[in-house]
Amino acid sequence: MTSLIQVLDHGPIRQLRLARAPVNALDTALCADLTAAIAQAQADAVHALVLSGNERIFSAGMDVPHLLGHGDDRAKLLHSWQQFFGAARALADSAIPVVAALTGHAPAGGCVLALCCDYRVMARSPDPAHPLTIGLNETQVGLVAPEGIQRLLRRVVGAHRAERLLVGGELVSAERALEIGLVDELVDAELVVARAVAWLQELLQRPRQPMLQTRAIARADLRAALADEHIQLERFVDGWQAPDTQAALHALVAKLGKR
Repeated sequence: MTSLIQVLDHGPIRQLRLARAPVNALDTALCADLTAAIAQAQADAVHALVLSGNERIFSAGMDVPHLLGHGDDRAKLLHSWQQFFGAARALADSAIPVVAALTGHAPAGGCVLALCCDYRVMARSPDPAHPLTIGLNETQVGLVAPEGIQRLLRRVVGAHRAERLLVGGELVSAERALEIGLVDELVDAELVVARAVAWLQELLQRPRQPMLQTRAIARADLRAALADEHIQLERFVDGWQAPDTQAALHALVAKLGKR
């Protein structure tokens, strides 16, 4: 497909592997390429998709330095965020099942993409002292999680638990994520993609049209969550450009640069 999306076919199941080194940070180009790859898979009559990352991380979320590089150019900021939400909508709107194969960390935007999939298989933490994590940590960096994103989390963990996680900007370990329903199962890291493929192979044994139509009905709330009125992108970008948010984001980039 492109150098940013690696395509591997497992019979009628297509794996789309995010391939933007080193941490699959979601910049404008990666989001656009993911949207195109999802559309191409459906044009190719693929029966299901696996969305994966690299061996140690699914996606680190939005590429904050890339976005800060837009400065005060509101048009560029809007375009970049439109591409991200476009990728999320492409997953939510997919007419075929999609499994997120979470081989590593999946914070912020990475978690959003995973929440738009049908099923989430995550790697067990290899070291309990340094667990693999997933979650929506927007408030930690000065961002507001839009209503639509909050709906995605409520859908899988319930309203009260989602509130606590969102307000605190909390990332949880893979093991805790399984307990609360944020992911559906854990396997060893080297088995994550294979397990995602196997889950889809079992699902595809069902009579195709009844399964797909039932799935479409069941996911109507997911698609509705990402409607424009629940994202309010103009307001979101207003918040991004607020002085306290900019200070927090620049501090985050400085901290990451010291690692």
